[in-house]
Amino acid sequence: MSTSSSPFRHQTCDQELTRRVGLSAAELDLIHRAIQCLEARYRVNGEALTSPEATRQYLKLRLDGSAYEVFACVLLDTRHQVLGYRELFRGTVDGASVHPREVVREVLAANACAVILAHNHPSGSTEPSQADLRITQRLRDALALIDVRVLDHLIIGQGEGTSLAERGLL
Repeated sequence: MSTSSSPFRHQTCDQELTRRVGLSAAELDLIHRAIQCLEARYRVNGEALTSPEATRQYLKLRLDGSAYEVFACVLLDTRHQVLGYRELFRGTVDGASVHPREVVREVLAANACAVILAHNHPSGSTEPSQADLRITQRLRDALALIDVRVLDHLIIGQGEGTSLAERGLL
């Protein structure tokens, strides 16, 4: 864990951003500063991430540009205030294995009441695959057993990310 006070800072900036392909040190520093600005803007005084757009903007900086697929969760309390951001699984260029048991374990450890799921598509496409829809349903079912709501699942790629909740797929 990083020493930063933000719950989103779970890795050092260098570790987190080294996965980005072909960026200079100046570009990495710019991304780090942008993340800090967004955290300050969207989480002032413990505010919740209240819209898919706010969540999409934050997650885009975290997940876009990775050379491999990353699956993450934003853990939320009863008022949907952010408890933490966790990158749980890393895969290859075209997929990552997601294990519901590990997601449930992380949710319980954080005492979260709701989650926002997210992953990237290194190809740039933000269209949900059948595998994306299946894992979303499996996670919803698993988390429902412990009374945790899945509020959204965002897919990050080139351009705007896709919110399954906005598309009525959740």
